[in-house]
Amino acid sequence: MKLPILIHPDPRLKKVCAEVPDLSDDLRRLADDMLETMYDAPGIGLAAPQVGVLDRLIVLDCAKPDKPRPLVMVNPRVLASSDEENTYEEGCLSIPEQFADVTRPAEVEVEWLDQDGKLHKEGFGGLWATCVQHEIDHLDGKLFIDYLKPLRRQLITRKMVKLKKELAREKA
Repeated sequence: MKLPILIHPDPRLKKVCAEVPDLSDDLRRLADDMLETMYDAPGIGLAAPQVGVLDRLIVLDCAKPDKPRPLVMVNPRVLASSDEENTYEEGCLSIPEQFADVTRPAEVEVEWLDQDGKLHKEGFGGLWATCVQHEIDHLDGKLFIDYLKPLRRQLITRKMVKLKKELAREKA
């Protein structure tokens, strides 16, 4: 089931999410719904707070469309990151049509549980590294625009406030 994606500014996007204590059927269903929502958007990553759920759960797939590799990460955490950095133009499903260059570690090692409770540890580079860091940031109440200079961040936030007002008018 497709879920509605929260648009910035929304206080839920700035909250630190709680660890998931156990893997329930509801959590597995949420992960499936998040993947469906992400693919439909279309995007390459989605964090639970973006759909209003304050749990440490992300989904991502940076593979080519003809060879999908959907990942569900419960309680993900970065174990190590490289000194080398990469800059990618980032966007966010919660900040539609806004993009900016963000510099992050080029490689990260991440540990997480999958939907079945199996522990995984994997190194990511390139776009995968950027995406997983971006999504984990969401779990800590941080948005990609928080890396930008204040003036640029305020400009984007004002655009999002205007967009939300327009969307509200369309629904009324």
